[in-house]
Amino acid sequence: MTHDVLVIGAGPAGAVAARELARRGCSVLLVDKAKFPRAKVCGCCLNGAAVAALARLGLTHVLADGVPLRDVRIAAGRRSARVPLPGGVALSREALDAALVREAVAAGVEFRDGVSARFESAARVTIVASGLTGTDAPAEPGSRVGAGTSAPASTVPDFFAPGTIFMATARGGYVGLVRVEDGRLDVAAAFDATFLKTQGGPGPAAEAVLGEAGWPRVAGLAELPWKGTPALTRRAKALAGERWFAVGDAAGYVEPFTGEGMAWAIASAAAVAPIAARAVQRWDASLVREWVLAHRRAVGNRQRACRVVSRVLRSPTLTAFAVRALALFPALSRPVVASLNRPLHSGARA
Repeated sequence: MTHDVLVIGAGPAGAVAARELARRGCSVLLVDKAKFPRAKVCGCCLNGAAVAALARLGLTHVLADGVPLRDVRIAAGRRSARVPLPGGVALSREALDAALVREAVAAGVEFRDGVSARFESAARVTIVASGLTGTDAPAEPGSRVGAGTSAPASTVPDFFAPGTIFMATARGGYVGLVRVEDGRLDVAAAFDATFLKTQGGPGPAAEAVLGEAGWPRVAGLAELPWKGTPALTRRAKALAGERWFAVGDAAGYVEPFTGEGMAWAIASAAAVAPIAARAVQRWDASLVREWVLAHRRAVGNRQRACRVVSRVLRSPTLTAFAVRALALFPALSRPVVASLNRPLHSGARA
């Protein structure tokens, strides 16, 4: 064994976990099968909880080029509501992921991109942070399929102003749009598989949802290169096993909104570091249970809340009622906004 820890996947969860383990004196190898910088659409919004999680680790400077977020505009049919969402940031994944990998390398992590890895005997401990495809977690019945792309700044209508997350909902799914630091419009969607098929692909499906909301057309949206994901909502069969721990999306995933997924990734990465560092020194089977409980404290309650929201979004009637209520009584959003910006428990500080 040439390293104490192998971290598979260099997204935010993997890069943060690698950095925190290196800061605890472990020799760490961080690998990713993609070549960096890599294009990735989902996860470019960080809410207040995600920003706070980075602050606890002394990493807020990685967001220096991000676009501050002010609010979310949600549409159901032709009716929409604005919900204040201060404290968040929109930043492209190319920029964010590269910055977090640089921080890991500065802490002493060895990074190799364009490398696939198996974890059976490569290190004393392995952190699996390889996203939705990182484990054999089965998709839940009826789980929606993710898709995303980015539109050049020159094609984006002024309607989609920086600082606002736009979210259009319809019976077949929803589309989220936000401007990132270079002016591009990041488009991330979740669709029912049948809706995706009947519309002829993610591009036409996104245009249909935006058209139902009455929002301006993004020129060439259907023809842009779209990337799909596996079914989104998954429960991991196990969060850990002998000498390995899963973090981030690999530990299970629920359709998130307004930056929650990034908050979960960062918080779980910070929470696993002290447990994995002890596993390097001496493996004990009780660490598996310890990580399950720590993960539950870090993100479990918030993932349950997102399950409730995702169920509401599947019902056009409930979604329309919620949007109508928020339009008439904006103060109703305050508890949700406070929850989104409340720091997560990670057990780690800078």
